[in-house]
Amino acid sequence: MNTQIKPKKRTVTPFRYDIVGSFLRPSVLKEARLKFSNGEITAKQLKEVEDAEIIKLVQKQKEIGLQAVTDGEFRRSWWHLDFFWGFDGVERTIIDQGYQFQGAESRPETARLTGKISCSSHPFVPHYAFLKEAAGEDVIARQSVPAAAQFLFELDRAENQESTKAVYPNREELVSDIAKAYKAAILAFYEAGCRSIQFDDCTWGALCDEQFMAIMEQAGVSVAEYAKEFAKLNEAVVSDLPEDLVVTTHVCRGNYVSTYAGVGGGYEPIAQTLLGIDNYSGYYLEFDTERAGDFKPLRFLKNNQQVVLGLFSSKFGELESKEDILKRIEEATQYVDLNRICLSPQCGFASTEEGNHLTEEQQWRKLAFIKEIADEIWE
Repeated sequence: MNTQIKPKKRTVTPFRYDIVGSFLRPSVLKEARLKFSNGEITAKQLKEVEDAEIIKLVQKQKEIGLQAVTDGEFRRSWWHLDFFWGFDGVERTIIDQGYQFQGAESRPETARLTGKISCSSHPFVPHYAFLKEAAGEDVIARQSVPAAAQFLFELDRAENQESTKAVYPNREELVSDIAKAYKAAILAFYEAGCRSIQFDDCTWGALCDEQFMAIMEQAGVSVAEYAKEFAKLNEAVVSDLPEDLVVTTHVCRGNYVSTYAGVGGGYEPIAQTLLGIDNYSGYYLEFDTERAGDFKPLRFLKNNQQVVLGLFSSKFGELESKEDILKRIEEATQYVDLNRICLSPQCGFASTEEGNHLTEEQQWRKLAFIKEIADEIWE
């Protein structure tokens, strides 16, 4: 590594050693959710199990040295749909086919409009309040939610286009209402004490995927214009927020039962648009496989932004080669200063309640390994 650069500690998110947010669901939690779905326990009894497991999870995150903690998304089934279902005018809907991954298909659920989108009171806000209390004052309690562009992307699915257009024949009004609902939710989190919020976003992974881009172009849709619409929406959501609220975003390339989506492609086609969004303090970017391309797109980062390199896979338990990781960090420093780099897994360990194919022990060992490398570089 370049020893000429004086290492600096981070005091706000993202931290040198960080996480994306979701954790493997403990067996007791999975069993409780199954019992609840079968009508064997009440919502109150399920919440009691969730509360107890989240408290344990927060303590474990503290024990391994994390400076920002999450609730592991333990109250959710999906990383994104549960949040969408919390808005007014949105319902959970069963469809014919789930999301397609390499060798796997998810449960066939979506978020569909029943009326105009708004946010009178979001159920995730009291969930955050519980996390904030469990976290205490010695770590940052971070809230993760799907990005606004991800919501628009969901409403644009072929299965939802008819219902979306029925409610919103004017697309500008749709985009405007999404932004307003998101802004209301963010400010509600802020009032509950949140000072660090992360927007998870698969749209960018799709927009630089070679297969998806080809399909879009064949359908007569400009990927570049679609990307600009997503960027404009996301930027509208994160503009004019309280100055002490740190906002970051994570770009995902598919994470379901240790599989991925699409065929892959580097960030270059959308990098300038993605990294040009104002008011993001940091980008969590997946770089765990060759599917993500090289680090050259990082040249578009603004000088005040951090990049969290997702060099470690959350999809398997085996540890990466430390030598290889250090070499890749060195490669990244050709485009971004070492003190603007942080490290994390490429994604969460359980974007859905099914979770990836590794054990809880392997999950924690991987995080300890990332911390070990980060401490060698920046401490």
